[in-house]
Amino acid sequence: MNIGIMSFAHIHATSYATAIRRIPGVTLTAIYDTDVERGKEAAAQFGATFYNSEASFLQTDIEAVVICSENVLHKQMAVAAANAKKHILCEKPIATTLADAEEMIRSCEINGVMLQIAYPVRYSQPIIELKKAIDNRELGEIVAIRTTNRGQNPGGWFIDANLSGGGAVLDHTVHMVDIMRWYLSDEVVEVTAFADRYFTDIHTDDAGIMTLQFGGGVIASHDASWSRFPQFPTWGDVMIEVIGTKDTRKVDVFKEQFRLYGKEERSLTHMYCGNDTDFDLIIDFLKSVQQNKAPAITGYDGLKSLEVALAAYESSKKKQPIPL
Repeated sequence: MNIGIMSFAHIHATSYATAIRRIPGVTLTAIYDTDVERGKEAAAQFGATFYNSEASFLQTDIEAVVICSENVLHKQMAVAAANAKKHILCEKPIATTLADAEEMIRSCEINGVMLQIAYPVRYSQPIIELKKAIDNRELGEIVAIRTTNRGQNPGGWFIDANLSGGGAVLDHTVHMVDIMRWYLSDEVVEVTAFADRYFTDIHTDDAGIMTLQFGGGVIASHDASWSRFPQFPTWGDVMIEVIGTKDTRKVDVFKEQFRLYGKEERSLTHMYCGNDTDFDLIIDFLKSVQQNKAPAITGYDGLKSLEVALAAYESSKKKQPIPL
């Protein structure tokens, strides 16, 4: 199978490309990027051919594409790829508006191609184990959930709302909303949130907190931020605490770590030692393509998590709960 990557704007693109190179029988053959220099550097690094024309890129013999562009370009690239009959793995968030997300889903359905959204947190082994415990009713009835996703400010286009569609709340909410929906098999029906700049002088939000009401009665809170400073021992956290009538379980994806001490600017580093979630995501995506089956994380999953993040901004602006 030949794979192409559309843009290396997102920081996960390099990880996905590395994963593709590790898989026997799969080749990263083509790279397209709106930034020619960035695209050429990636092509040289991974031994692929660079195309500065989207049309020429999509005319190659690739079967699937991985979209890692700035968020605002997801829809344009996904629709073009779908029309070229390429299966799609799209970096999160699926899009910056619900209308764009809906058009992406519709284009893929019309063209008979798969659309999967890149939520690698789903592939964390501790996250999977907690899912099994919930399904086996080891926690009893779920009554509440608390989640956090607090990391470092990525800078660049991430803090330009014209390219990203939002700040930390958009960037760090969709992951955990996806996990909560997966755990509960339920939808958020109301969002109350606050979002603003608290840690940095940027033109978009760098933190927010929200309360979510699920249709089945579960109440959840989510704390999203770019609050970690550069010298912090680890990138941040991705935590979920599930409270049930029988038991409470708590998982932090990045707590699988060992401590590395050094003499550099960062004297202590927490080195992640858990499973490679990006690699497992790519494996699952390619299996779905090969077996012609629905992806584990669909475009609709991406749409529903985006809906919550956008409602959080609306709630913060209007200072009132937003029903969904």
